[in-house]
Amino acid sequence: MLTPLKPTPGALLIAPPMLPDTHFHRTAVLLCEHGHQGSFGLILNQPLTIPLDEVIDELPGYTAPLSLGGPVQQDTVHYLHRFGPRVPGSIEVLPNLAWGGDFETLMRVTIDEGSAAAVRFFLGYAGWSPGQLQGEIDDEGWIVTDADVDLVFSDPPEGIWRQALRRMGGTFAMLSNFPSDPRLN
Repeated sequence: MLTPLKPTPGALLIAPPMLPDTHFHRTAVLLCEHGHQGSFGLILNQPLTIPLDEVIDELPGYTAPLSLGGPVQQDTVHYLHRFGPRVPGSIEVLPNLAWGGDFETLMRVTIDEGSAAAVRFFLGYAGWSPGQLQGEIDDEGWIVTDADVDLVFSDPPEGIWRQALRRMGGTFAMLSNFPSDPRLN
């Protein structure tokens, strides 16, 4: 299987349907950082059933949904947002999409503007040591494609994996219908 793109910040890593890793089965990971120190991404399509205020005590009543960002440091909260430079310290991942930044400013802007739909929160992250991600891609462990803001904020997020493959067309679109367990087909 050919991967059309190289991993760069803003790329989408799509797990092939046959990937046996339980942490990444049928996941779509937004790559936020990729460089000589390693790679960092957030799984977009694994929503959790607990709201943000159950994880951060200082936000009573703020019931924004959470997703599992990855298997690394699941006691940390990460976020993607559409506020860009209005949130100091944020890093642009795509046009009109930033990662991280000052949490207090993010919450103030979100609450003041009533724009909770412009933020996604994640517990944990996906991380790779230097060269590890490229090795996995070379071994056909990931399909790399472009991400876009609409896909990142798709609702419900569970459909992002299938939607991303269908957008790629051809063989990739066919993979979106591959059964979870082909032995049961």
